[in-house]
Amino acid sequence: MNVAVLRTGRAEVHGAPARPTELLDTRTEIETPEHVVLSYHLAGPIRRGLAWGIDTLIRGAVLLVFGIVLGLSSLVSGGEGYKNGLFLVLVFLLEWAYFVVCDVVMSGRSLGKKALRLRVVSAQGLPVGLGDSLLRNLLRGADFLPFGYVLGAVCMMADGRFRRLGDLVAGTLVIYEPRVAFRAPPQLSPPPSQAELSWLPPHVELSASEREAIELFMLRRGDLSDARADELAEVLALPLAKRLRLRYTHPARFLGLVYHCHIRARA
Repeated sequence: MNVAVLRTGRAEVHGAPARPTELLDTRTEIETPEHVVLSYHLAGPIRRGLAWGIDTLIRGAVLLVFGIVLGLSSLVSGGEGYKNGLFLVLVFLLEWAYFVVCDVVMSGRSLGKKALRLRVVSAQGLPVGLGDSLLRNLLRGADFLPFGYVLGAVCMMADGRFRRLGDLVAGTLVIYEPRVAFRAPPQLSPPPSQAELSWLPPHVELSASEREAIELFMLRRGDLSDARADELAEVLALPLAKRLRLRYTHPARFLGLVYHCHIRARA
């Protein structure tokens, strides 16, 4: 299911009113194969540099602790050469595998990116894959040239989407995810009737991403025509109906009813 189409805080449905506090030159729009336009905040060089600095401090702290433990340990046999070899292996893993593992395990975020609410996504707005992550991180060596990521910073400032060489080759973007304030669950209007609820299961389980996507759709529902709302809702309703083994006539209403049952069960 392409839940990223309606993910709150990460993408917005085209046609929703823009907030006046947003800077237009830090946003990009991506049209998915379903012809839904996503709008993202782009992460600039300064914020990305701060995230890299946090990651560098974390990796340095790991190396320091490991070096102290290794130096004081009497369990490692083989002398200083063997200890130095283990230390160099850790240096290699932290330099080349740290970001790739974080991208895969934490959905495009390293610890530094998570602290600054950044995320790596594909140029199509989808989660970054293992191959893309490997490619963009292998090119860190080129971005580092001649020293201190000078070439990477120049590329980011010259590119309209703040992409370094690794991003350009791998086809990835780094986006900024604004903090989303807490809000009450949206209400279905008009309220569901007993006849509508009778053919739905009493307990509907939704994943966090499914719930997030339906909530965003319901919040934007008033800004969309009935035809456009059903068109967007179909992206989520079709796989959801297959999973629940249900049929529907109006996708937008179906999503609202499923969400209502989910909230009622949790309450």
